[in-house]
Amino acid sequence: MKIALDYDGTYTEDTELWNRFIELCRDKHEVICVTMRYPTEEVDIPIPIIYTSRRAKKIYCSAMGIHFDIWIDDSPEWLFKNGD
Repeated sequence: MKIALDYDGTYTEDTELWNRFIELCRDKHEVICVTMRYPTEEVDIPIPIIYTSRRAKKIYCSAMGIHFDIWIDDSPEWLFKNGD
């Protein structure tokens, strides 16, 4: 499985939990952080990061040819809605 993990409001709410989750997934699944931040707004997470620069996450990733089986996000509306 390919899993998209949100940063702000998800990973940041309980880093210990999500770090354990990431570790458990490492052997069988691919976990990638997808954030609406700009690349200049760095995040601290032990997995690859996709920065969408305030663009809708799912739309941005699909346009890049990146598809996820599971999205973990505290605000799923941002998968399809652009930010400011």
